[in-house]
Amino acid sequence: MSDMIKMIAAIIIFATVACVGLAFVYDGTKEQIEANAAETLNTALKEVFPDADEPFPEIDAPLSATGGSGVTFGKAYQATKNGALIGIAINATDAGFNDAVTALVGVGADGRISGVRMLVNTDTPGLGANASSPTYFVDKPAKTKTFYGQFDGMGVAGNIAVKKDGGNVIAITAATITSRAVSLLVNESAKAGSAWLAQNGGAQ
Repeated sequence: MSDMIKMIAAIIIFATVACVGLAFVYDGTKEQIEANAAETLNTALKEVFPDADEPFPEIDAPLSATGGSGVTFGKAYQATKNGALIGIAINATDAGFNDAVTALVGVGADGRISGVRMLVNTDTPGLGANASSPTYFVDKPAKTKTFYGQFDGMGVAGNIAVKKDGGNVIAITAATITSRAVSLLVNESAKAGSAWLAQNGGAQ
């Protein structure tokens, strides 16, 4: 019994030390992680609205996706040019193959997608991960359009869904689940973004 108590005590001490160590590591890297995330977001904002003024103000009212779609929205940002509202950028998430996928979706004042940039994608390398790849092209052999790049210019009425579901999106080979997830979050962002712009005097 004595040996058992000693073993349990040793396990408890080891677990406590490990937890404390992890807490120190997290605390020490938290600022850098947050800084990296902020830099990634700012880069994505400038890519989906390259002509917009900086910074990109966060909108006050939260957006909501269509009930039952499974898509959730995080923060959203106004895009302005010379002080005039030209669009909205929405942080949108949907369930991918391995885990959730998150993208920043730019919706212009004309109701069309100005750009999509993947922020979080842990799906299978060589398959679902190609949704984020700048070197994976859906228009073979021309190789001028990435998976996320094909959304540029699509609108709410443009049937933003994979072709297998009757839409206009070319799916990633052997990664239909990820392709559907990204298409859905882009479609929901287009609808919510267009509605918000119409209410706030940004829609043309």
